[in-house]
Amino acid sequence: MTVEGKNPVKELLNSSATIEKLYVIKAQDPQISYIIAKALERKIKVIYADKELMAKLSPTGKHQGALAVTTDFKYAELQDVLDAAKQKGKPHFILILDGIEDPHNLGAIIRVAECAGIDGIIIGKHRAAGVTDAAVKVSAGASAHVLIARVTNINDAIRKLKDEFINIVAADMDGEPIYDARLTGDVALVIGGEGAGVRELTKKLCDKSVSLPVFGKVNSLNASAACGIAAYEVIRQRRGVGA
Repeated sequence: MTVEGKNPVKELLNSSATIEKLYVIKAQDPQISYIIAKALERKIKVIYADKELMAKLSPTGKHQGALAVTTDFKYAELQDVLDAAKQKGKPHFILILDGIEDPHNLGAIIRVAECAGIDGIIIGKHRAAGVTDAAVKVSAGASAHVLIARVTNINDAIRKLKDEFINIVAADMDGEPIYDARLTGDVALVIGGEGAGVRELTKKLCDKSVSLPVFGKVNSLNASAACGIAAYEVIRQRRGVGA
């Protein structure tokens, strides 16, 4: 897998990910200097490249002078995600993505999850985006710090979370207003796919549905935007802000 861009490469170097080699365009840039120093510290092979070579290696053409070749993304197990909150000694806060197919949306959601301190993300193996180069790029390096479990069946994963007494909450247009819902305690937030939203069978497994108020002429938000708003409402309630 190729990770490109100064911030994504820097965050990758600060994680435990296995990096096979690093290509950089040597420049008077503090971030590039940091990347080179960190790579040498970790004994990672550094190759000084010219613009032509970087253009050939870059999947998007937006390498910013830094490109890392790493092993394929290492997914966590569902149990790893469950254990993460227990190790922190706080209520679970998990994201479940039900059919997010756009890697850019996935990357943006991973970035939200890392910023919000979410314990982990659960995604499906089928009809859903995986953690690709594009998702890593959009996550701005957050994918190196978030547990992501890829499961065969999302509904089976939800049943397992319910066995752990985790409250499953779907983001859905027909749900109760999110600001009226109680979102404290152990929570798993389900975000549906682009267009279709949370599937009906999945919705039936959830303990409740919540909606975001919409005041404009467009009746829905992008999945990653909705995820960010809902995630921070959970945080607000847990911290008692405005209560």
